[in-house]
Amino acid sequence: MGVKKYYVIWKGKETGVFSSWDKVKKLVQGYEGAKYKSFLSKEEANKAVKKKYSDYQGKSNPKKTLSNADKANYGVPLKNSLTVDAACSGNPGKMEYRGVLHHNNQEIFKMGPFENGTNNIGEFLALVHGISLLKNKGLHSLPIYSDSKIAMSWVKKKTCRTNITFDTSNKDLLTLIQRAEKWLKENSFRNPILKWETKAWGEIPADFGRK
Repeated sequence: MGVKKYYVIWKGKETGVFSSWDKVKKLVQGYEGAKYKSFLSKEEANKAVKKKYSDYQGKSNPKKTLSNADKANYGVPLKNSLTVDAACSGNPGKMEYRGVLHHNNQEIFKMGPFENGTNNIGEFLALVHGISLLKNKGLHSLPIYSDSKIAMSWVKKKTCRTNITFDTSNKDLLTLIQRAEKWLKENSFRNPILKWETKAWGEIPADFGRK
Protein backbone atom coordinates (compact mmCIF):
# COMPACT_ATOMS: atom_id res chain seq x y z
CA MET A 1 0.00 0.00 0.00
CA GLY A 2 1.32 3.46 -0.92
CA VAL A 3 1.76 6.38 1.42
CA LYS A 4 -1.54 8.17 2.16
CA LYS A 5 -1.59 11.64 0.64
CA TYR A 6 -3.77 14.73 0.90
CA TYR A 7 -4.20 17.24 -1.89
CA VAL A 8 -4.70 20.98 -1.92
CA ILE A 9 -6.31 22.64 -4.94
CA TRP A 10 -5.81 26.40 -5.00
CA LYS A 11 -7.17 26.78 -8.52
CA GLY A 12 -9.39 24.24 -10.27
CA LYS A 13 -13.01 23.28 -10.86
CA GLU A 14 -13.24 23.13 -7.06
CA THR A 15 -10.78 24.28 -4.39
CA GLY A 16 -9.91 22.96 -0.94
CA VAL A 17 -8.36 19.88 0.65
CA PHE A 18 -9.04 16.43 -0.81
CA SER A 19 -7.97 12.90 0.10
CA SER A 20 -8.71 11.19 -3.24
CA TRP A 21 -6.35 11.59 -6.20
CA ASP A 22 -9.06 10.31 -8.56
CA LYS A 23 -11.30 13.21 -7.51
CA VAL A 24 -8.45 15.74 -7.70
CA LYS A 25 -7.58 14.56 -11.19
CA LYS A 26 -11.12 15.26 -12.39
CA LEU A 27 -11.01 18.72 -10.84
CA VAL A 28 -7.69 19.83 -12.36
CA GLN A 29 -7.32 18.00 -15.67
CA GLY A 30 -8.35 20.23 -18.53
CA TYR A 31 -8.55 23.26 -16.23
CA GLU A 32 -6.22 25.92 -17.59
CA GLY A 33 -3.69 27.10 -15.03
CA ALA A 34 -4.71 24.57 -12.38
CA LYS A 35 -2.73 24.89 -9.14
CA TYR A 36 -2.50 21.94 -6.78
CA LYS A 37 -0.02 19.94 -4.70
CA SER A 38 0.09 16.79 -2.59
CA PHE A 39 1.01 16.62 1.11
CA LEU A 40 1.87 13.73 3.41
CA SER A 41 -0.43 14.79 6.25
CA LYS A 42 -3.87 16.34 6.60
CA GLU A 43 -2.43 18.90 9.01
CA GLU A 44 0.06 20.16 6.40
CA ALA A 45 -2.65 20.29 3.74
CA ASN A 46 -5.00 22.25 6.01
CA LYS A 47 -2.19 24.69 6.71
CA ALA A 48 -1.26 25.04 3.03
CA VAL A 49 -4.78 25.73 1.78
CA LYS A 50 -4.79 28.94 3.84
CA LYS A 51 -1.63 30.13 2.12
CA LYS A 52 -0.71 30.91 -1.48
CA TYR A 53 0.25 28.31 -4.08
CA SER A 54 3.44 30.30 -4.71
CA ASP A 55 4.55 29.47 -1.15
CA TYR A 56 4.77 25.80 -2.17
CA GLN A 57 5.36 25.85 -5.92
CA GLY A 58 8.49 23.93 -6.88
CA LYS A 59 9.26 22.93 -3.28
CA SER A 60 9.45 19.30 -2.24
CA ASN A 61 7.52 17.94 0.71
CA PRO A 62 9.43 16.42 3.63
CA LYS A 63 10.01 12.77 2.85
CA LYS A 64 8.73 10.10 5.18
CA THR A 65 11.78 8.62 6.87
CA LEU A 66 12.09 4.85 6.69
CA SER A 67 13.91 2.81 9.26
CA ASN A 68 16.86 0.72 8.13
CA ALA A 69 14.70 -2.36 8.57
CA ASP A 70 12.01 -0.91 6.29
CA LYS A 71 14.60 0.05 3.68
CA ALA A 72 15.98 -3.49 3.75
CA ASN A 73 12.58 -4.76 2.64
CA TYR A 74 13.06 -2.97 -0.68
CA GLY A 75 16.52 -4.39 -1.33
CA VAL A 76 18.82 -2.34 -3.53
CA PRO A 77 18.33 -1.19 -7.13
CA LEU A 78 20.21 -2.97 -9.88
CA LYS A 79 23.31 -1.01 -10.84
CA ASN A 80 23.38 -2.32 -14.38
CA SER A 81 20.21 -0.55 -15.49
CA LEU A 82 18.77 2.46 -17.28
CA THR A 83 16.79 5.05 -15.32
CA VAL A 84 14.34 7.53 -16.86
CA ASP A 85 12.56 10.60 -15.56
CA ALA A 86 10.76 13.77 -16.65
CA ALA A 87 10.39 17.32 -15.41
CA CYS A 88 7.60 19.80 -16.10
CA SER A 89 7.31 23.44 -15.12
CA GLY A 90 3.58 23.97 -14.69
CA ASN A 91 0.63 21.73 -15.50
CA PRO A 92 0.65 21.92 -18.40
CA GLY A 93 3.99 23.58 -18.97
CA LYS A 94 7.48 23.19 -20.40
CA MET A 95 8.34 19.49 -20.23
CA GLU A 96 11.51 17.52 -20.86
CA TYR A 97 12.70 13.99 -20.21
CA ARG A 98 15.92 12.01 -20.15
CA GLY A 99 17.58 8.64 -19.62
CA VAL A 100 20.59 8.06 -17.36
CA LEU A 101 22.62 4.89 -16.82
CA HIS A 102 22.59 3.95 -13.16
CA HIS A 103 26.09 2.54 -12.80
CA ASN A 104 27.92 5.67 -13.98
CA ASN A 105 25.23 8.40 -14.10
CA GLN A 106 25.86 8.92 -17.80
CA GLU A 107 23.05 10.72 -19.62
CA ILE A 108 22.36 8.81 -22.83
CA PHE A 109 19.38 10.78 -24.11
CA LYS A 110 17.56 14.01 -23.33
CA MET A 111 14.58 15.50 -25.14
CA GLY A 112 12.81 18.83 -24.85
CA PRO A 113 11.72 21.19 -23.60
CA PHE A 114 8.30 20.81 -25.20
CA GLU A 115 5.54 23.38 -24.74
CA ASN A 116 2.31 22.54 -22.91
CA GLY A 117 3.23 19.06 -21.74
CA THR A 118 2.78 17.24 -18.45
CA ASN A 119 5.05 15.21 -16.24
CA ASN A 120 3.09 12.01 -16.94
CA ILE A 121 3.49 12.47 -20.70
CA GLY A 122 7.22 13.00 -20.21
CA GLU A 123 7.55 9.88 -18.05
CA PHE A 124 5.70 7.84 -20.69
CA LEU A 125 7.82 9.14 -23.56
CA ALA A 126 11.01 8.59 -21.56
CA LEU A 127 10.12 4.93 -21.01
CA VAL A 128 9.28 4.30 -24.66
CA HIS A 129 12.41 6.16 -25.79
CA GLY A 130 14.51 4.04 -23.44
CA ILE A 131 12.89 0.77 -24.49
CA SER A 132 13.32 1.45 -28.21
CA LEU A 133 16.92 2.64 -27.74
CA LEU A 134 17.91 -0.49 -25.82
CA LYS A 135 16.23 -2.70 -28.41
CA ASN A 136 18.16 -0.99 -31.21
CA LYS A 137 21.40 -1.58 -29.30
CA GLY A 138 20.56 -5.24 -28.70
CA LEU A 139 20.39 -4.73 -24.92
CA HIS A 140 17.24 -6.81 -24.54
CA SER A 141 17.67 -7.75 -20.88
CA LEU A 142 18.81 -4.42 -19.39
CA PRO A 143 16.23 -3.31 -16.79
CA ILE A 144 14.63 0.14 -16.96
CA TYR A 145 13.64 1.99 -13.80
CA SER A 146 10.86 4.58 -13.59
CA ASP A 147 9.38 6.24 -10.51
CA SER A 148 6.01 6.73 -12.25
CA LYS A 149 3.36 4.04 -11.81
CA ILE A 150 1.11 5.94 -14.21
CA ALA A 151 3.68 5.94 -17.02
CA MET A 152 4.43 2.26 -16.43
CA SER A 153 0.71 1.45 -16.73
CA TRP A 154 0.42 3.51 -19.93
CA VAL A 155 3.31 1.57 -21.48
CA LYS A 156 1.66 -1.70 -20.48
CA LYS A 157 -1.59 -0.56 -22.13
CA LYS A 158 0.36 0.84 -25.11
CA THR A 159 -1.59 4.11 -24.81
CA CYS A 160 -0.80 7.55 -23.42
CA ARG A 161 -4.01 8.23 -21.51
CA THR A 162 -3.58 11.95 -21.08
CA ASN A 163 -6.52 14.36 -21.07
CA ILE A 164 -4.42 17.33 -22.09
CA THR A 165 -5.67 19.53 -24.92
CA PHE A 166 -3.47 19.63 -28.01
CA ASP A 167 -3.21 22.64 -30.31
CA THR A 168 -0.57 24.35 -32.44
CA SER A 169 1.57 25.03 -29.36
CA ASN A 170 2.16 21.34 -28.62
CA LYS A 171 1.52 19.63 -31.94
CA ASP A 172 5.10 18.30 -31.97
CA LEU A 173 4.45 16.64 -28.62
CA LEU A 174 1.29 14.99 -29.97
CA THR A 175 3.33 13.66 -32.90
CA LEU A 176 5.84 12.13 -30.46
CA ILE A 177 3.07 10.51 -28.43
CA GLN A 178 1.47 9.00 -31.54
CA ARG A 179 4.85 7.72 -32.69
CA ALA A 180 5.49 6.15 -29.27
CA GLU A 181 2.07 4.46 -29.20
CA LYS A 182 2.62 3.15 -32.72
CA TRP A 183 6.03 1.77 -31.74
CA LEU A 184 4.60 -0.07 -28.74
CA LYS A 185 1.85 -1.64 -30.84
CA GLU A 186 4.23 -2.77 -33.57
CA ASN A 187 7.16 -3.96 -31.45
CA SER A 188 7.81 -6.36 -28.60
CA PHE A 189 10.52 -6.02 -25.95
CA ARG A 190 11.93 -8.07 -23.10
CA ASN A 191 13.48 -5.36 -20.92
CA PRO A 192 12.05 -5.52 -17.38
CA ILE A 193 10.36 -2.23 -16.41
CA LEU A 194 10.88 -1.78 -12.68
CA LYS A 195 9.54 0.69 -10.12
CA TRP A 196 12.17 2.95 -8.57
CA GLU A 197 11.42 3.07 -4.83
CA THR A 198 12.22 6.69 -4.04
CA LYS A 199 11.35 6.51 -0.36
CA ALA A 200 13.92 3.75 0.17
CA TRP A 201 16.60 4.64 -2.40
CA GLY A 202 16.37 8.40 -2.78
CA GLU A 203 15.74 10.25 -6.05
CA ILE A 204 16.10 8.29 -9.26
CA PRO A 205 19.46 8.98 -11.02
CA ALA A 206 17.62 10.50 -14.01
CA ASP A 207 15.90 13.06 -11.75
CA PHE A 208 16.29 16.67 -12.90
CA GLY A 209 16.75 17.90 -9.33
CA ARG A 210 14.06 20.58 -9.51
CA LYS A 211 11.60 19.41 -6.85
